[in-house]
Amino acid sequence: MKLKKFGTFVASLSIAAAMLVGCSSDEEVSTANSSGAKVIKVALSDEVNPPFLYTDSDNKPVGYDIDYLNAVEEKLDGTYTFEYQFGAEESNLIGVSTKKSDFAINWFFKNPEREEKFLYGDLEYGYSMTALIVHEDTTDIQSFEDLQGKKLAPMAPSGGLRTILNNYNEKNPDKAVEIDTIEHPSNADNLKGLAEGRYDAVFLNVSTFNAIQEEMNLDIKVGGVVSKEPVYIVYNKDNTDIQQAINEATNELREDGTLSELAQKWFDVDFFQDVEYINKEQYNF
Repeated sequence: MKLKKFGTFVASLSIAAAMLVGCSSDEEVSTANSSGAKVIKVALSDEVNPPFLYTDSDNKPVGYDIDYLNAVEEKLDGTYTFEYQFGAEESNLIGVSTKKSDFAINWFFKNPEREEKFLYGDLEYGYSMTALIVHEDTTDIQSFEDLQGKKLAPMAPSGGLRTILNNYNEKNPDKAVEIDTIEHPSNADNLKGLAEGRYDAVFLNVSTFNAIQEEMNLDIKVGGVVSKEPVYIVYNKDNTDIQQAINEATNELREDGTLSELAQKWFDVDFFQDVEYINKEQYNF
């Protein structure tokens, strides 16, 4: 994975968003419409999470998600054209629900609450491995069960990671993990706090940890992989046509090996083939 300017990701992505908005002129939209393509508004996350999405040295959004969407658009062969919008995760979901955006892509996991409000893709377009990050000297924290009497870094009240931990707590009340909630936790600050001894563990996507660790080089490591979670596009419930079209395109991209190539390119592993990361039964998920 080749990251550039990770420390200035948020500022760079804001610039990239402005550039893309500037490109979304009436001329461009009319050109797309005149060619017969329907403009689809796609909500992208401005959250730091390479290699799914970040900016390069030219402040352009790049990553697995962008390559996937480009491949999908090519498969759609002029039927649809994507117009990108940037925002925070919850803002993006609100935008999808109010039809400001047609769909959002932000390494979304499935959870019952969101499935009631939104339409998910039938197929996952990738995977996110989750793990407990610990201090370099820690040897006794590999699973949620090992967090008894330990301090976990604070987490957001919603989102895929919180859902995984909530599900574990519901199914294992006698071994429940104590969770401190904060509205907008900083992954970098949490990892720094872990290195300084303020926390015993941080629950995080492995790809996010790898990117931050590459920049900060802290005395921390992956204590144990917890799960391999499929990630999906989230649509407005009325957008069944575009959902079906992208379902078919995604299936073709899986069958022709494109998604495996992209996984290898961005994650150094084909997570569509290498499935033996974790035995989820041991965590009672």
